[in-house]
Amino acid sequence: MSEEKSTSSLNSSRRGFIKSSSIAAAGIMIVPRYVLGGKGYTAPSDRLVIAAVGAGGKGSSDIANFYASGKAEIAFLCDVDTRSAAKTVSKFPKAKFYSDWREMLDKDQKNFDAVSVSIPDHNHAIVALSAMQLGKHVYVQKPMAHDIYEARALTEAAKKYKVVTQMGNQGASNDGVRQLREWYDAGEIGDVHTVYCWTDRPVWPQGVHWPPKGAVPKELNWDLWLGTAKYRDYMDGIAPFNWRGWWDYGTGALGDMGCHIMEAPFRVLDLQYVKNVQSSIGTVYTGPFEKAYYPDSCPPSSHITLTYPKTEKTKGDVTVHWMDGGIQPERPAELGPNEDFGDDGNGMLFIGTKGKMMASTYSINPQLLPTSRTKEVNVPKTIKRVPGGQDGHYAQWVEAAIAGKPDDVSSPFKLAGPLTEALLMANLSIRGHSIQKPRADGKGVTYPGDSITLQWDNNAMRVTNFDDVNQFVKREYRDGWKVGV
Repeated sequence: MSEEKSTSSLNSSRRGFIKSSSIAAAGIMIVPRYVLGGKGYTAPSDRLVIAAVGAGGKGSSDIANFYASGKAEIAFLCDVDTRSAAKTVSKFPKAKFYSDWREMLDKDQKNFDAVSVSIPDHNHAIVALSAMQLGKHVYVQKPMAHDIYEARALTEAAKKYKVVTQMGNQGASNDGVRQLREWYDAGEIGDVHTVYCWTDRPVWPQGVHWPPKGAVPKELNWDLWLGTAKYRDYMDGIAPFNWRGWWDYGTGALGDMGCHIMEAPFRVLDLQYVKNVQSSIGTVYTGPFEKAYYPDSCPPSSHITLTYPKTEKTKGDVTVHWMDGGIQPERPAELGPNEDFGDDGNGMLFIGTKGKMMASTYSINPQLLPTSRTKEVNVPKTIKRVPGGQDGHYAQWVEAAIAGKPDDVSSPFKLAGPLTEALLMANLSIRGHSIQKPRADGKGVTYPGDSITLQWDNNAMRVTNFDDVNQFVKREYRDGWKVGV
């Protein structure tokens, strides 16, 4: 499909959606179903009617977990790829199926209460925001947005529309992060000044050239899959998984795992918006001294250092190290040589003035160091647990949405937003390494972003000392896909 034909098709399909979304723009409040009643109406305490955008991959497990709560009805399914959606469609034969989420919101907005968004990162925000404008509760897979601007817009929209929001970082509901908080609040490791977070991701290609063009699978609507992203011809292997390694669609290893692993430091230390960021990345060489230049692809590995301002729970600034691509911090001396350091390739380590503590992905298996202290130390349980832990993350959102209580979830956008923004800010530093400038002598190029610390103005949402990366704070959506805040 040509770009000209694509844009025409998008504008045509968009017109019907604009009719409904313009109601919200005109200032007329669309009343959520949880405040409705009347003859023949099923009591809201009985069920939450969900429309799921993304029915394959992670979407399939999200949908299954909502349904397992016993209080959710999966009434609508939407996916641009009928291959990946097939199993979920067969499990919920009564659910009405759509390929285009805009058409679903336009035609059936009165027939569901909430929207689940489990699709590639670049389309998270537009779907979530459009649903919120219609008064729908939203569950959005991590990271909640592709761009910093989008994350801020969703955070503000959640407050404006007073809907129940939850980001899909299940560890936020785990017992582990609550145990870490209780240890810290009890003073078991003193004042934390440094945290290390690491992952073995990416487990998809990164630091590579664009894949070759290919034939669009007949089951895939490529134009709808692209959504807000600029038009490109279909590329072999990009869907349904390898999109994560491309800046047009994904947010790299940090976007994939950061919301899982860095969530605990945010909650334990009450971190908010990042202050400054510096990074180093793995370099790919195509030959002796021949540095590859793949600005569209995330790097194969990175080490990022983020500085957060002092909070009410710290005595000074906090330094958080993020490592991906298999890079790990030095093992703490208090850990035995054969003891596990995190899990198979992921983990977190808190370093305080009196001691250390660590955990794995989703804050599983929290440990004081040396690990013998874990059983020796007993502190009161001061934080309410979520039934089912990480698996209960889904039922928690379902029940909060039924009750209309935005604060009764572990990862509402008011908390998930700053976390997501910090990760995306770190990605600005990574992308800065690809900024080229011609040398003064005209011989070759330089990379000015390789050795600087980006200074972040949170209120203005911009880097103050390297303007070239500010183009990535807010990208331009393709014609036909814009939606107002």
